[in-house]
Order: sequence, then C-alpha cells, then structure tokens
Amino acid sequence: MNFASGIVHHNIPDKATLYASFMPFLKNGGLFLPGQNQLRMGQEIFLVLTLMNDPERIRVAAKVVWVTPPGAQGNRPAGVGVQFLEADQGQTRAKIENYLAGLLKSDQPTYTL
Repeated sequence: MNFASGIVHHNIPDKATLYASFMPFLKNGGLFLPGQNQLRMGQEIFLVLTLMNDPERIRVAAKVVWVTPPGAQGNRPAGVGVQFLEADQGQTRAKIENYLAGLLKSDQPTYTL
C-alpha cells in the first residue's frame, strides 16, 4: 500500500467480505477498509479496488469519512470508511450493488453497522 502518494490498493476476495465492507448509507456509496489505520478523517485518496479476483480493477477517488480505532466496541475491526466522490457519478456504487444483488437487505452484521 502506498499511502505517501494517496493511492490505496485494496482487494475484496468474496461476496461476504464485500457485503461486510459496503457502506450503502453514504451518498455515492463507500467501503470500509479494515486495517487502514494510517489514513485520517477527511483525507482524499485514490482507491484501486479489486473485487473477487476480477482482472478489471476499479479506480475511484474517495474520502475518509469513518474511522474505527483498534479495540472498538463489538469486536469491529479497526480501519477506515471511505466515501466515493461525486466525480465517480455512482459507477462504483452500481458495480458493487450489482455484485451484491439479493444481499443488500440482509440483516447480517457488517464492519460498520
């Protein structure tokens, strides 16, 4: 991971992890990135995302809007939540929602709620 340049590479290996990471309650959508403690609230990043080993990487500008510190209540993993920026025009959110079709109304716990 290259934090100095504001580029973050993140791989989501399966649907369960994607479901747990997706933050649909954010305008334009977003993702929780476990273990990304080096990022700070308000920081803008360029996220290079690999979903379920798809060879096509998703590149999206995002902003840190959520921080879960180490030792958080409910055994939630430490990390940050990033919101996809307006410039993406909802494309990344739509791709994720397509992957998660049928799971979005699930009551399974996620990394954030």
